[in-house]
Amino acid sequence: MERSSMLELFAEELRLARAAVGMSQTALAEALSYSAALVAKVETGERRPSLDFARRCDAVLGADGRFERIQRRISRETVVPWFRDWAGVEQEATALRSFEPLCVPGLLQTEGYARALLAGGGLFAPDEIEQQVTNRLDRQAALTRDRPPLFSVVIDEYVLRRWIGGPEVMREQLRHLVKLGSTLPRVRIQVVPLSAGPYAGLGGPFVIATSPAGEDVVYLEGQRHGQVIDRPEYVQRMVEVWESIRGEALSQQQSLDLIAEVAETWT
Repeated sequence: MERSSMLELFAEELRLARAAVGMSQTALAEALSYSAALVAKVETGERRPSLDFARRCDAVLGADGRFERIQRRISRETVVPWFRDWAGVEQEATALRSFEPLCVPGLLQTEGYARALLAGGGLFAPDEIEQQVTNRLDRQAALTRDRPPLFSVVIDEYVLRRWIGGPEVMREQLRHLVKLGSTLPRVRIQVVPLSAGPYAGLGGPFVIATSPAGEDVVYLEGQRHGQVIDRPEYVQRMVEVWESIRGEALSQQQSLDLIAEVAETWT
């Protein structure tokens, strides 16, 4: 994979900033609470820095947000091409309504679950898998920012029972869902039980995002492409589908109880 120009810039800026304050790679690593090996790889452009790594560099090196700004531009360069437009919409949205009948939505995935999911398809090389995992985890910062979106998620109970990565990965993932649903007031998670039978959600996953201006768009993710649709009549239809799906779902508390219960069956 071609190395990104922003990755090269981050590497160069880090080397210069570290030299300017007279710190060794080991000393910087200690100050950042990261390994010296990782710092070395970032400085040679071999490893893509995470958002957390960039923010710590800014704090330790007094860079006034420079490393975070470069890191965000690296993210835009390395996001899978069909996802770029949606990634911007997702980060700016004031509300997200997500339905997923097949797997845990990306914003709620643990690192282990995301890696198992991406590796399982055989579509990505090992370095691409790590890059996509990092991208996915970085996106989750949207849920804990100062003014996070109202994130309403409905998943099918089948998601809780589908083997992704093994029992330990599944148990950790389901406990993570319970924790997020219990501790983040703007994250709402509901489950459509298997007893629901046929319902509107069986047509496939989708997300409805509300922009700061109050306009809705729909994101449909395909096998190797995604589509952002803003046609009013289509958006309105998908809002109706969303309401129909929610009508089949358990309440938030019932859903969290079910998720917690299924988590303990993964042994």
